[in-house]
Amino acid sequence: MLPSALYRPSLALLTDLYQLTMAQGWWHAGKHRDEAVFHLFFRKHPFGGAYAIAAGLQPALDYLANYRFDSVDIAYLAQVHDPAGDPLFCADFLTELGAAHFDCDVHAMPEGTVAFAHEPLLRVQGPLWMAALVETPLLNLLNFQTLIATKAARVAWAAQGEPVLEFGLRRAQGIDGALAASRAAHIGGAASTSNVLAGRLYGIPVRGTHAHSWVMSFDSEIESFRAYAASMPGNCVFLVDTFDTVQGVHHAIEIGRELQAMGKRMVGVRLDSGDLAYLGQKARQMLDDAGFADAAVVASNDLDETLIESLKHQDAKIAVWGVGTQLVTGGTQSALGGVYKLAAIRGSDGQWRHKVKLSEQAVKTSNPGILQVSRYTDGQTFVGDLIWDQLQPFPAQPLAVHPQDHTRRHPLGLAGHQRIDLLQPVMKAGEVVYSCPPLAQVREHAQQQLAGLHSSIKRLQNPHAYPAGLEQGLYHRKEEMILAARQPLTPATASKSRTC
Repeated sequence: MLPSALYRPSLALLTDLYQLTMAQGWWHAGKHRDEAVFHLFFRKHPFGGAYAIAAGLQPALDYLANYRFDSVDIAYLAQVHDPAGDPLFCADFLTELGAAHFDCDVHAMPEGTVAFAHEPLLRVQGPLWMAALVETPLLNLLNFQTLIATKAARVAWAAQGEPVLEFGLRRAQGIDGALAASRAAHIGGAASTSNVLAGRLYGIPVRGTHAHSWVMSFDSEIESFRAYAASMPGNCVFLVDTFDTVQGVHHAIEIGRELQAMGKRMVGVRLDSGDLAYLGQKARQMLDDAGFADAAVVASNDLDETLIESLKHQDAKIAVWGVGTQLVTGGTQSALGGVYKLAAIRGSDGQWRHKVKLSEQAVKTSNPGILQVSRYTDGQTFVGDLIWDQLQPFPAQPLAVHPQDHTRRHPLGLAGHQRIDLLQPVMKAGEVVYSCPPLAQVREHAQQQLAGLHSSIKRLQNPHAYPAGLEQGLYHRKEEMILAARQPLTPATASKSRTC
């Protein structure tokens, strides 16, 4: 669901307080209208993998297009006090804030695009205060859906083309988390969802039959199967592990024959506990022997990509995979860890000044400039990505340098290579200029993107690293900025610094 449809019209207060305190600081210093560029990116691939699937752009655009501080917001901020008990925000600042709207340009990767560490998923350019104010909500909207879309892609990869059903609503992190997870999981590769509201809102196919409580509410298991078949003869996937799984399959077969006599068919049986490899093989053999070769064995029970891969290696004979908790929560990783960093600011002289954030950890050092990501392909397979600075001429012979290891270099733009710029204009001066495709089309785009990756990059354990790096000139400019920033202060500069 889009934020503007789920919540009250104003969501401007969905931010961290320091965004607003900085905004007043810039306003007070007369810098709030300085033009600035921020990039949203992640530093490390989730789940120990080698890629991510960008997701969350459509709700982010909806949020930005409706960005306003209404009178209720301003009245609340006027009541916020600092630790000394004085109003935190001054009245004149709040008046200007109440009249403001999001008026920046935004470039972004289309949803479903395969992305790699340090590549901007989104770039915001415009007045400093407004570009900074939206940091937290953009991270909130893109981080989670990118995480879940990536998890779904890994699960679907493990399932080797067999349907993955997203069953996670009851374990999701609240209503919004459930809807966002269902949406993102479908982008990443889940074929359907149990979440009926997500089905209505996003057009995702919905699937589900009955739970253990259905079986337990009758005097016998076979009676419960018979009653369900009478009610929904075209939707019979029988949950067979309420009491004894093998006996449950026998009962399902018996009701399956009754369905055949009615001109209907049993869709399958579902296993939700026990040794899924053994029981899957046993159920498959029993169904085949009884003439139900087209009835699927469906499995659930806290599955994730690692367990699915293991069951596939054991020839578990499972054909449909219901994945819930481990998919909609991220499982082993609860957050993507995306960040939003200032990369350039235009001075009063009209000249751009590159900005870089340093850290004791090299991976946390940001990239300066107004960045674009170019992907090179040989027509079928992706061969490498180049992160480059649009403030500089595009290189005649592109060379991608790993952000943390200058010895790892990859030439791009060779004969037969085709170049695609990934960051596309989606907003101009706060107006949406991009038509978000239907979710089914986003999902198809993700599948096409994944098909462009070599299988070694998609494997779950010890994946091969995809060559994505900084353009050589950008790498050197960043290195020079780091060295200059870390030069020790001379006595003269130290004295000047203390005076300022």
